[in-house]
Amino acid sequence: MANFSRMPRYDVRNDGLGPYAVFYCETCQREFRSQPDVAGNVAQDLGKEVASGLLRKVPLFGSAVANSVMGEDSRYSYKLTPQQVEKAWSQVQVNFRECPTCLRIVCLSDFDARTGFCNEDSPRTNEITEARGEQAGAALKGFASALGLNEVMKNVEQAAKTAQNAAAQTARCPKDGTMAAPGTKFCPECGTPMIQPQADACPKCGQPTYGAKFCPACGTQQTPAAKPGVCPNCGTEAPGAKFCPGCGTKIG
Repeated sequence: MANFSRMPRYDVRNDGLGPYAVFYCETCQREFRSQPDVAGNVAQDLGKEVASGLLRKVPLFGSAVANSVMGEDSRYSYKLTPQQVEKAWSQVQVNFRECPTCLRIVCLSDFDARTGFCNEDSPRTNEITEARGEQAGAALKGFASALGLNEVMKNVEQAAKTAQNAAAQTARCPKDGTMAAPGTKFCPECGTPMIQPQADACPKCGQPTYGAKFCPACGTQQTPAAKPGVCPNCGTEAPGAKFCPGCGTKIG
């Protein structure tokens, strides 16, 4: 079982069976509930009932003691002793991990078990983000297919790729994110040196093309090298395939 330096935030609740604790993930606020001590509460209630019944038979003094013995009804209590909170935490801590860098206690969904860090501090942050994006995209495609919106989805994907390509062809300010035309040396907003886009050179004249399909200097059509496992015609990812499953173009 994982070691923890402390407990995460928790609340005490009661649904009529006795108080219990609810612990929260410190990233997504997901709840994990402990179990109320039903058997202990029943035994305690029975003991109080028996004791009060016996003591009430004692005139005057017995009645006062009986009321004291009864105490607070666990069915309506919202109190847990430190020992009860520790016991509740031991029930649910299997669902948590503590990040060694930010020290947040997070649920398993927000923890990268491969590296031992929370997802935000993991060395695989970009990989995790991409995987989540792919999962969301696959779910959205399935939903669109069920509603007959495949063509709409294709148009949205094409628009997103176009916007992504346009962003990749602009200079960007690392300080405030301002974008400008390629070759802009300083940010027009804050004066910070701009990060230039990747400048692919034209194979004919050697001038930078900045991702353009045709060289802006000599007009030569640019033919970017196809990525391994990606269709050069439509861009569909097909790792290991000899022909594109989307358009049938030969790959490799």
